[in-house]
Amino acid sequence: MAKEKFERSKPHVNIGTIGHVDHGKTTLTAAITKQFGDFKAYDEIDGAPEEKARGITISTAHVEYETETRHYAHVDCPGHADYVKNMITGAAQMDGAILVVNAADGPMPQTREHILLGRQVGIPYMVVYMNKVDQVDDEELLELVEMEIRELLSSYEYPGDDIP
Repeated sequence: MAKEKFERSKPHVNIGTIGHVDHGKTTLTAAITKQFGDFKAYDEIDGAPEEKARGITISTAHVEYETETRHYAHVDCPGHADYVKNMITGAAQMDGAILVVNAADGPMPQTREHILLGRQVGIPYMVVYMNKVDQVDDEELLELVEMEIRELLSSYEYPGDDIP
């Protein structure tokens, strides 16, 4: 059956989820589709047999949804270092990105690499989704992780102090 075509009467925005492997990019993407589109479960987004077997995103996955004011094409990028080329391919067309960071781990190697690549391919806007906050009991630790993320963003010329 053919995929339903979105009505293009609204402004179109290309966004994506980026960040370190296992920080929750695909889970966040699934949650967004549940709220704004035709719900796509985690295993529908990471649909390839190898992705299911390994439990990681290998290829970029594409979903669409809309709000009252905009239509979104969303790219869920792989976080694993071995698949960074796939991340670059997905990021090259983004108008903005959601950087997903596990609050319990803080910024990790691919977090830094994805911010750098975002800057290099010209992603103009970035917001942060600090995931798994419920796994951190220490409020000071959460503040420290937030500060690290803001400093990291600023070091790559994103407005770290102003990014939500």
